[in-house]
Amino acid sequence: MPDPVAERRGAYWREGVLYQVYPRSFADQDGDGIGDLEGLIAHLDHLEWLGIDAVWLNPITVSPDRDMGYDVADYTAVQPCFGTLETVDRLVAEAGRRGIRVLLDLVPNHTSDQHPWFEDARSARTARHRDWYLWRDPSPGGGYPNNWVSHFGGPAWTLDEGTGQFYLHSFDPGQPDLNWRNREVAAEFDRILRFWFDRGVAGFRIDVAHGMVKDRLLRDNPPASAEDPPRIRAHGQRMLYNFDQPEVHDVLRRWRRLADTYNPRRVLIGETDVADVERLRRYYSEGDELHLAFNFPFMHSPFRADALQAIAEATQEAMHPHGWPVWTISNHDVSRFPTRWCGGDPRKVRCALLLLLTMCGTPVLYYGDEIGMPDTEVPFEAMLDPIARRNWPQRKGRDGARTPMPWSAEPGAGFTRSGVKPWLPLGDWRACNVADQRADRGSILWFTRDLIALRHRLEDLHGAEWDRLLAPPGCWGWRRGQKTLVALNLSDSAAVIDGVAGTILIGTCPDRAEMTPAGRLELRPWEGAVVALGRSEPQADRRG
Repeated sequence: MPDPVAERRGAYWREGVLYQVYPRSFADQDGDGIGDLEGLIAHLDHLEWLGIDAVWLNPITVSPDRDMGYDVADYTAVQPCFGTLETVDRLVAEAGRRGIRVLLDLVPNHTSDQHPWFEDARSARTARHRDWYLWRDPSPGGGYPNNWVSHFGGPAWTLDEGTGQFYLHSFDPGQPDLNWRNREVAAEFDRILRFWFDRGVAGFRIDVAHGMVKDRLLRDNPPASAEDPPRIRAHGQRMLYNFDQPEVHDVLRRWRRLADTYNPRRVLIGETDVADVERLRRYYSEGDELHLAFNFPFMHSPFRADALQAIAEATQEAMHPHGWPVWTISNHDVSRFPTRWCGGDPRKVRCALLLLLTMCGTPVLYYGDEIGMPDTEVPFEAMLDPIARRNWPQRKGRDGARTPMPWSAEPGAGFTRSGVKPWLPLGDWRACNVADQRADRGSILWFTRDLIALRHRLEDLHGAEWDRLLAPPGCWGWRRGQKTLVALNLSDSAAVIDGVAGTILIGTCPDRAEMTPAGRLELRPWEGAVVALGRSEPQADRRG
């Protein structure tokens, strides 16, 4: 087995910055109101200018779009509104010319109910693909096979009238779960991975990576308790038997072996929505499973220094020696961080970006993060998200975080042609867009670009060396390597970190750049800075 620590040294997925593109909302090149791959190709120069090392695309495969591509009807063909396989090839080539790798979304937990496998499976109990999905007889009295609930609301079982059995769906009824205990399913996904790897795709973000395998006995889940996090209490039960089963690691190890047969090796990133970092560590195992596993406790944390610091430190301790953290603060399933964490306050937005791009681990930006793009209010009649439409008004859904990228202040926001109705409503593109911020050297966009450039330039920001510093309440400080300090004041009061001497390389307040604190770093409310250390060293706190 290759040395996983040596393998990751100098790797783009470790030292670089990843960027998530929601293809429907990035750029509409053909003028139909839906973003497409040609639109992404046309804006690769923006990603190159920003300093992005790899781009991850939400699903581009054929789908009836009950869940916007996460209900796959063909794993090796491209949804026509996005382009063709030839467009993917051109994207990979054009991105590669700019030093950018392309990663795709893989959806292995479930298919669409319009996938040929499921259409065959539901045709008869003896069908060729019947055992590729999870079917069960009704319980005595005609009830559901167990008490499992869907993440989208309601029971996780739907009765198929034609065959008289229920099928399992962890999400929408149009997304039947695959049976990963069937060896033919595993073999078919080996073929799917090779198909895309052979086309030059650099890797996959694996959807519901923690949920593919279910409890063999399909036991009832225990009820949630008052001590459980709100996300668990919302479902009314701990999803003990339908997620995070031990056998899922066998699948991931199989895929890692496959990915490692390629040169250069392909990268696997997991959507690992587990409750704590100790469980997260298991998805790295001994360096033979995922390269990166998303840290959901961090993204769902309140924007407070103590809460974020506790999760980050627990993660660093759990990762050693085979794992490497990956951090993100927005994605297509949650409210955007400028809204959720920052309430639109630009000081807080800059603090969050400085935090994300200087931590020990790999940062992932969600499209629009670089300009501080907030959520967009989407009226019910325009909503497409099945969560929103099923549970309105108790759950607002995810559409507000998926609206089109504002490229300019022109009609259509530079996303689509003037007069074309976009697939989801545009936000306030006049107040927040790429072109205006590109023209303003003091903008959030330039701040993000400068942070990424600093990350690429400083060796201290590449390594695993990380020490917590003593800091007053509401502040969080850490040292990267021997010569670089990061400090954040995430509070409404001014603060001082003692023992800091050096030069501010970049700060959230532009007027503080290149200042030279001599023994004290004074931070205004909601201010952060990266400091090149000079004559004295700040006091490290190694208690944690």
